[in-house]
Amino acid sequence: MFIDHTIIEVTAGHGGDGVVSFRREKYVPRGGPDGGDGGRGGDVLIEATKRLTTLIDLHYKRYYKAERGRHGEGKRKHGKSGKDVVIPVPPGSVIKDAESGTIVGELLDDGDRIVVAKGGRGGLGNDHFKSPRNRAPRKATEGKPGESRTLEITLKLIADVGLVGEPNAGKSTLLSVLSAAHPEIADYPFTTKTPVLGIVKTGEFETLVMVDIPGLIEGAHAGKGMGKEFLRHIERCRVLLYLVDASVPEPVESYRTLRNELLKYDPVLLERPSILVLTKCDLLEGGTGGVEAALLGIHSKVIPISSVSRDGLRTLVGELAATLAAMD
Repeated sequence: MFIDHTIIEVTAGHGGDGVVSFRREKYVPRGGPDGGDGGRGGDVLIEATKRLTTLIDLHYKRYYKAERGRHGEGKRKHGKSGKDVVIPVPPGSVIKDAESGTIVGELLDDGDRIVVAKGGRGGLGNDHFKSPRNRAPRKATEGKPGESRTLEITLKLIADVGLVGEPNAGKSTLLSVLSAAHPEIADYPFTTKTPVLGIVKTGEFETLVMVDIPGLIEGAHAGKGMGKEFLRHIERCRVLLYLVDASVPEPVESYRTLRNELLKYDPVLLERPSILVLTKCDLLEGGTGGVEAALLGIHSKVIPISSVSRDGLRTLVGELAATLAAMD
C-alpha cells in the first residue's frame, strides 16, 4: 500500500524534578544542601532514510512519546536524560504543524533530521538555592513538560523525470519498457492509482529515476479524477514529460489541458524543463513519421514515440540525459 500523507501526534519527554537533599555524613558537621538536578526529557526527531519509500508505518502508528528525564538525587547527582525518539520517513517528506499549517521542515536527503518536539528541561535541586542567608534551602523545582504537537506529514516523491498525461496516454507502458517497473496496464482509465517509480538506464553507468503518477483530467487541480493529492509528486521532479496520445482526434487540446492543470495548481511548474512526448504513434499511418508538422511545433521539444514498436525511445532517453546533464 502506498501512503503519502498522514497525521501523527508527538510528545517530548517531561524533565525530571530536582530534589531537596542534605549531606548527612559522619565527621561532616555542616554538610549542607546537595540536591541534584533532574534530567532533561527526550526529544522527538524525524529522520529521512532511503530505506523507506512510503509513510505506511506512520499510518498505522500515530502516537510517539519520548522518555522522561529521571529525577535528581542526593550528593549532587543529576538525573539521567530521557531517550530521544527518532521517527524514520522517506526522503522528500514535508512536515507541517497541523494546527497552524506552518512548515516545520523538509527532509530531502538520506540522513537529514529535525527536532519536532523538544524535551522539557530538568528541575533544579536545592543545591542551587543555597546562599549566605539561606544555608539550608528546602526548595527544588519541578521539571518542565516536553513539547506536544500534532504533525501533518506529506511525502513528495523525489525523481528526475515525472510523467504527466491524461488517463490512458501511455505513461505506464512507457515506464514499463524503459525500466524494470511493473505498473498496471489496461485499456480503462486510471489504471495507475498510486505513483510508480522506475530506474531508467541512460548510459553504461548512468541512470535516472522516473515516476508515473495517476492520469490528470480537466479539473484535477480542484480534486477531480485522482485529484491534486497526486499533483504534489510532480513538484520534486527535475524534468517533466507531457505525454499526449497522438492518435486521439484533438491532441492539441489534450496538451493544453495538461498545461492548464499545472498552471492552476502551481504556475512555477510550467517553468520546469519539459519535453512533449507524442505516444501511440504506431497507430498513425506512417508511424512516428506520420505526425502532423503543426503538432511538432506546439512545444519547445517534441518527440514522437511508440512504446510498442520502440520507435523514438532511444531519442527520448538521450534527450532526457542531455537535459539533466545541462541542469547539473
